[in-house]
Amino acid sequence: MDTVITYRGRRVDEQQAAFICELIAAHPAASRRELSRHLCAAWDWTQPNGQPRDMVCRGLMLALHRAGAIHLPPVRLVPPNPLAHRHPPSPVVVDQAPIHTSLRNLGPLEFRQVRRTGEERLFNGLIAAHHYLGYTQPVGEHLKYLIYAGHRPVAGFAWSSAPRHLGPRDRFIGWPAEARRRNIRFVAYNTRFLILPWVEVRHLASHLLGRMVKQLSADWECLYGHPLYLLETFVDPARARGTCYRAANWVYVGQTTGRGKADQTGRPNRTLKDVLVYPLIKRFRAQLSEVE
Repeated sequence: MDTVITYRGRRVDEQQAAFICELIAAHPAASRRELSRHLCAAWDWTQPNGQPRDMVCRGLMLALHRAGAIHLPPVRLVPPNPLAHRHPPSPVVVDQAPIHTSLRNLGPLEFRQVRRTGEERLFNGLIAAHHYLGYTQPVGEHLKYLIYAGHRPVAGFAWSSAPRHLGPRDRFIGWPAEARRRNIRFVAYNTRFLILPWVEVRHLASHLLGRMVKQLSADWECLYGHPLYLLETFVDPARARGTCYRAANWVYVGQTTGRGKADQTGRPNRTLKDVLVYPLIKRFRAQLSEVE
């Protein structure tokens, strides 16, 4: 059966496109949103947490519509897009008195997962003000952490869904393309790691990384219904060597191509980054390479 389109790793053939046409005809009064829900139910197309893949399904149907394979009903409502008009995080005020001490004397450290909590605004503001990359709103699955020493925040982590294609990582795992499409959700990407600039504590960064990786998978599974098997991050070698990651047993696996995920030229257009990974389980390659 000939493929009509491939959308986000899902191949749609002529028979499946014909089924969607029949579904549309069977629900003549349905909106595009309602049709996507009907299709998710018919295909049993759900996320690991059991929720329908509604937005991905709508994108797939729109791609088929644009390709002329199906005919969707007219758009009834164009809701405002919060991503198109997103305001930058508001400035936040915290105690910036210098912290110069040893790790032992810093005292107990508390890791707080702050996404969807009242502290998320504080996290966003601190990253925006003090991380050299600033703050970018994550999309897809993601978690945010603030680390406190007593009542004061000293550091933060942001984790998000991993990019679908990353040559050094993919070669390190050795997974086939179908396994990558099915199992990329088991890989998370460390998008931000910040120790606040007034905090100077020797070995703090590697210590935080060591503790972070012990709880991240469980927290991820609580929210998204599946664990993590591998973590990854990028380090700009023009700015840093990634010493704290290497000290925390992260593994260097190569460099990016410098082209970015939206590249259409085949030529580098940004700084090459070192890619480091951290396996969370011993059999990560076997788990990530499963296709059934």
